[in-house]
Amino acid sequence: MAKIRVKNLLIRTYIGFNPEELVNKQDVIINLEIETDIPNSAIEADEPLDIFDYKTITKKIITLVQDGKFKLLEVLTKNILDLIMSDQKVKWARVEVDKPHALRFAESVSMEMEATR
Repeated sequence: MAKIRVKNLLIRTYIGFNPEELVNKQDVIINLEIETDIPNSAIEADEPLDIFDYKTITKKIITLVQDGKFKLLEVLTKNILDLIMSDQKVKWARVEVDKPHALRFAESVSMEMEATR
């Protein structure tokens, strides 16, 4: 079993339900942890043989977030988690999405969700 981490993926999206949030994109910061098996054939050949492709899933997440409109941080986080878990190679995943400056005196607010197969 191996754990893949994608750290501090910064994407702009529509997030929130206040009037200004509905028309102005904001930054979100996404952190992922994904557990998957790495086949011995991939290790022995030093080739991406039947491995989980973190580059492909990251591109899909970027598209989902950039093209979407989300009122709730919970919905955005769940959608990302569902996208990751749609790959059968994923055994476990955790997603954390930060919304910087969501509260006046806080650096950010974050939502974290995880799933196990």
